[in-house]
Amino acid sequence: MPEIQTTITPHSQQPYVSRTYPSESELDASIQNAVAAQKAWAAVPLEARIAIGRKFIDEFKSMASEIPLELTLQMGRPVSQGPGEIRGFLERAEYMLSIAAQSLADVPLTDTDKPGFKRFIKRTPLGVVLVIAPWNFPYLVSINAVLPAIIAGNAVLLKPSPQTPVTAERFASALVRAGVPKDIIQVVHLSPALTTRAVQHQSVQFVSFTGSVVGGRAVAGAAAEAPGFTGVALELGGKDPAYVREDADLNYTVGELVDGAFFNSGQSCCAVERIYVHELVFDEFVKRFVEITKTYKLDDPTKPETNLGPVVSLASAERIRKQVADAIAAGAKALIPEDLFPVAQPGTTYVAPQVVVDVDHSMDIMKEESFGPVVGIQKVSSDAEALALMNDSPYGLTASVWTNAEQNSASEEAFLRFSDALETGTVFLNRCDYLDPALAWTGVKNSGRGVSLSKFGYDQLTRAKSVHMKVKTS
Repeated sequence: MPEIQTTITPHSQQPYVSRTYPSESELDASIQNAVAAQKAWAAVPLEARIAIGRKFIDEFKSMASEIPLELTLQMGRPVSQGPGEIRGFLERAEYMLSIAAQSLADVPLTDTDKPGFKRFIKRTPLGVVLVIAPWNFPYLVSINAVLPAIIAGNAVLLKPSPQTPVTAERFASALVRAGVPKDIIQVVHLSPALTTRAVQHQSVQFVSFTGSVVGGRAVAGAAAEAPGFTGVALELGGKDPAYVREDADLNYTVGELVDGAFFNSGQSCCAVERIYVHELVFDEFVKRFVEITKTYKLDDPTKPETNLGPVVSLASAERIRKQVADAIAAGAKALIPEDLFPVAQPGTTYVAPQVVVDVDHSMDIMKEESFGPVVGIQKVSSDAEALALMNDSPYGLTASVWTNAEQNSASEEAFLRFSDALETGTVFLNRCDYLDPALAWTGVKNSGRGVSLSKFGYDQLTRAKSVHMKVKTS
């Protein structure tokens, strides 16, 4: 009997859609179709591929009104916030298309060529790329790898999360309608065993994975046992810190960090999960943070007024509640009364936002990923103490520093010292929880390896080929 996956709507716990997994032979056939199609696709001039990419943007825009509710029913984010993911998706697509010609152009070496020789470096496609996408930002994350891979001349197998299967189908449909051959972009719904088979397939040259550390280790381990040398990029978890210096503008900073902690119910790899605040402003910062948190509306995510929805599953909700309870048992203090959010009951996916103080690094809430609407806030006495605590983590995706920096000021100099010393892929000043497509998106430590977005994202999805010509023999 074929194996079937079913997507459960988080807030109602009702089935939404089901998809049937392919057989092993059907998966193998899809990969071989991708291999054959890729050779022809790579021969299409880059300018034509970019033009198709621009048509894809128009096709995707034509779907925009239907996507927010679909997203809500698949993964639980408030419907009012769906358009934000669409805007980010389009911003990244447009930017990666705008730099494609330059990023994929041959690199000449005319400045060092000797008479009678011509040398240059080509960027050539890898072949077949498997993209394993997450559920929490399924469009935003998929675009980082799928569109650049296709524009670079690769074929893509897009495996969505079982939680958000329709998103990949929307993505592929827009690409095909724009002119991408159907075997160049194939959606594959796969079980864990079939995913391993795809990762290890001899015709899959590269795997881009976004998800948990556990999932990333599984993908890397499977790729290591593949018959060839399969490339792997891993965007994994985060426990992203923020530091509020004594000169930070609290009128601006507090609200930004509340949003950075609780947007999408904290279910973001780069959500702010721990905050260090200088002792001179600690009490005022916490007071304001709690006041804003209490204004959130946790409810049915299909209601337009809801700005905080459920977490993705019952298991996730229980894990988040346990992390908070364990911190309290170890001496921490929770500042948000549970009765402010009556919908957040045990046995449901609704988790109330929570602010926890009197925390330290012996507690999981300050060390292990929460992936929920909870944040720990710890008092510090100096920049040096804050820096040490920010780096005291197995993760390194983003970090932010909040200070009244102006050009050539002492505060800017302090931030630049942080930017050098922080063990993280992205360092923000007075900003958080944002991906600029012009900047390389990468992590260190358990947050992963590899690069997406920016010109370096194209480098990851191509290989360098050196061309060395002796054009004169005399």
